[in-house]
Amino acid sequence: MEETLVTRNNIPYTAISAAGVHGVGPAKLPGNIWKLIKGFFSARRILKQFNPDALFFTGGFVAFPMAVAAIGKPSLLYVPDIEPGLALKALSRFAKTIALTTEASMQYFPNTSNFSITGYPVRPGLKEWDRAKALDYFNFDPSLPTLTVAGGSKGARSINTAVMKILPSLLEKMQVIHLTGHLDWELLDSQASNLTKEQQKRYQAFPYLHEMGAALAAPDLIVSRAGASILGEYPLFGLPAILIPYPYAWRYQQINANYLVDRGAAITLRDEDLDQHLYDEIIKLIDDPLRLTKMSQSMSDLAVPDSATKIAGLIHDVAGIINGGVSG
Repeated sequence: MEETLVTRNNIPYTAISAAGVHGVGPAKLPGNIWKLIKGFFSARRILKQFNPDALFFTGGFVAFPMAVAAIGKPSLLYVPDIEPGLALKALSRFAKTIALTTEASMQYFPNTSNFSITGYPVRPGLKEWDRAKALDYFNFDPSLPTLTVAGGSKGARSINTAVMKILPSLLEKMQVIHLTGHLDWELLDSQASNLTKEQQKRYQAFPYLHEMGAALAAPDLIVSRAGASILGEYPLFGLPAILIPYPYAWRYQQINANYLVDRGAAITLRDEDLDQHLYDEIIKLIDDPLRLTKMSQSMSDLAVPDSATKIAGLIHDVAGIINGGVSG
């Protein structure tokens, strides 16, 4: 996905071999280690050719070969989730500076002091959307409540399935923007064709939406997973959320969700409880405008402006760039 987004913006892109080792079974572990070794040598070639002034890492196993190959070069590490992954913890030993979305992440780096709290960077174009413009984009009625359901770029099958089961009932009371992801798109699109014409007016589904600002500006409430982007995008729009952390991985999403819940900005549902409780939780919030307003304000209070600019400034600092040139 990242390659598609980068090349779509005409930015040069080079891939290296990498694979995860945390939680990997013994059958796959040797092959994954070999991929990391190949990635290390690819990274060395890239460093020699490109000769960067600084390196910027946002974590994940793909960063590890490059970080090892670049030991000794100045680098900035950005931690998007509240809890850093194993790769980020390892990379922190090599980083000159560590940028954090929130202060809550500092507890995971007890032996490091070179922190900067930047917030989560969001795309500049997101805030070009306001509620009126977004509702008009979807041809929605401003007098009706609006719900966005987002399962991520690939989609979240359990969320998609649960929503489709209750969709006709939801559409009796509200309008729904459904970002399905690509994996289930054909099946869900087929199911949506069975909706009545009146229901179809209140339902807009997309496998992927580049105009994400519209999907975040229009709704009164969002249902989604709890990846790192919720820490930046939802506060930007003051968007109350029902969060369903991904259950089949380490606890990163659960900790992200807990951070927002503890501050009154969201509620959580377990993935296994979707069929039983999703409809009731949506309706309880949609029917309680006062609570939604309080959640919205709590979410807005967590917004950190100009996060991307702050991170860019740190990259300049790490590289020693002053007034467009390189110091020393």
